[in-house]
Amino acid sequence: MTAGQVPPRPDGPTAAGSWSRGALTLRLTLRLAWRNLWRNGRRTAISLAAVAFATLILVFGVAMQEGGYGAMIASAVGVFTGELQVQVEGYRERPRLEETIGDASALEDRLARLPGVEAVAARAQAFALVSSPERSYGAQVEGVEPEHERRVSSLAGTLRSGRYLGAEDSDEAVIGRTLAKNLHLAVGDELTILGQGKDGSLAVAACTVVGVFSSGSPELDREMVEIPIGTFRRAFALGDEAHALVIRTRDLDALSAVRREVTAALAGRDHLVALDWSQIEPGLEQAIALDAAVGWFLYGVLVLVVGFSILNTFIMAVLERTRELGVLLALGARSGFVGRMLVAESLLLLVLGLAVGVALGVAVAAYFGAHGIAFSSSEELLAHWNLPARIHPRLDLRALTVGPLAVLAATAAAAVFPVLRVRRLRPVDAMRTI
Repeated sequence: MTAGQVPPRPDGPTAAGSWSRGALTLRLTLRLAWRNLWRNGRRTAISLAAVAFATLILVFGVAMQEGGYGAMIASAVGVFTGELQVQVEGYRERPRLEETIGDASALEDRLARLPGVEAVAARAQAFALVSSPERSYGAQVEGVEPEHERRVSSLAGTLRSGRYLGAEDSDEAVIGRTLAKNLHLAVGDELTILGQGKDGSLAVAACTVVGVFSSGSPELDREMVEIPIGTFRRAFALGDEAHALVIRTRDLDALSAVRREVTAALAGRDHLVALDWSQIEPGLEQAIALDAAVGWFLYGVLVLVVGFSILNTFIMAVLERTRELGVLLALGARSGFVGRMLVAESLLLLVLGLAVGVALGVAVAAYFGAHGIAFSSSEELLAHWNLPARIHPRLDLRALTVGPLAVLAATAAAAVFPVLRVRRLRPVDAMRTI
């Protein structure tokens, strides 16, 4: 080192000094942004309220959707379809009496022991001619296990007269309300079933009507007859066979995991498949998707309105402070610093609004999730169709993130305008602004 040269400073102090200056600049930016926000307290409060209200509506609305769809699925598939079914591959598209699950009792017991499975019930079905002394109609005859069927289907809860089926080998039947009306049958009357057995023989059963149900499904009420599975097997020449094993899960959210367990349990029976409710009832899934699309469109409109409201706030703030910003730039402040200050203002406004909105949304959703939302004017109608009289919103990750993120994106887009305006601002022209 020659005389007169200044020794170089070590990297440590330089890095520390740079970090200190950055922290000081950040603190200064945040302090200025916070003070600027409350220079016009009324406008800031209105903007905060808009962000908080939109976030509240989105969090609660999505939670309400999740809870409502869960109740809709549980009610719809709980009447008869079930959440999950094991069938012979292709049976749903082309049901045939010959396409049966062999050794059904053993498989039923095995599936009932799987984790997440609440209940399993075997069913056999055939299309046959059902007759009363006066009329005859074609109907879908279901052979069910009465005790197990009560645990996977709510059909027994929709009986309008009589009782549900008793023993598995009793000569009893429950029929839909519309079918009973068409056949002029009532509880205690005799119903004759004529069809073709699996072996080609004539299938005949004479059953006493012990109950009439009204499920809320016109199709089921018009053409459904349930008889004990033992009686069905005896009439249609089936052994220990079934056409479907209907599964109810302990938690609808765990349906995918249960389906994987069931599929693994079917190893070695390649002709069998596990179908969930969306595959068995695609119309229900489409109805939910359509309702969700309408809901998200309305939520999008709400977010757009809030975004324009925040944009208006930022525009007014910049226009009112054009002279002030020009003075700052003339005194040596860089446009980047001024832009960061405006961004900090928007972020503080957004964080406060989102925090208040999420807190209120979670509180409201949690309250109604525990107590439910009662439809007092429709309780009797809902009970008639065996539907829950209360809807319980359900908070999950989607409800807590989708709405706030949408508001965040809209507000972030609105914050771009003041930053771009500051970058194009000329100090001389800005200071001339009155």
